[in-house]
Amino acid sequence: MSTYIALLRAVNVAGQSRIAMADLRTLVIAAGHGEVATYLQSGNVVFTSDLTDAEAVAAGLRQRLAAELGVDTAVMVRTGTEITGIAAHNPFLDRQSDHAKLHVAFLAAEPDARRAAQLRVPAGAPEELHLDGRQLYLHYPHGAGRSKVTAAYLEKQLGVRLTARNWKTVTALAGLAQQRS
Repeated sequence: MSTYIALLRAVNVAGQSRIAMADLRTLVIAAGHGEVATYLQSGNVVFTSDLTDAEAVAAGLRQRLAAELGVDTAVMVRTGTEITGIAAHNPFLDRQSDHAKLHVAFLAAEPDARRAAQLRVPAGAPEELHLDGRQLYLHYPHGAGRSKVTAAYLEKQLGVRLTARNWKTVTALAGLAQQRS
């Protein structure tokens, strides 16, 4: 039995792609997964499954979301082991005592080497980035709200879809995953 975390892109944000978390839990259970729990209202689901292919899990959930709830959105899936590793290795933890300024972007795929090598913040921007495979650690010293380093900016730079979560959410999801391991 494997533990997975599914992160849905752009649900329940600014009134678009509305999904009730109860409906999301029901959908994940109907897909054959167990021990299902959602975290917050932004499309974070922790569950267990007999399936061993995280990409197949993501594709299956995306298809069900579109067919059953009418929401076509990217679904990024990480294993419980991956999410606890992500939470344990944030390179910016020592930069900021206010962890609200730390985020992680979860990429749908690892970007090609050329795009990864060219990833930069806009000139003069104070943000820091650290790409590690399919994760991009972000440090927003002045907060993310007015930053030019947005999901759209990062997707354009990297050429892959992504969804970002703040540090509190990342560590909470890691804790929920550990409870199922």
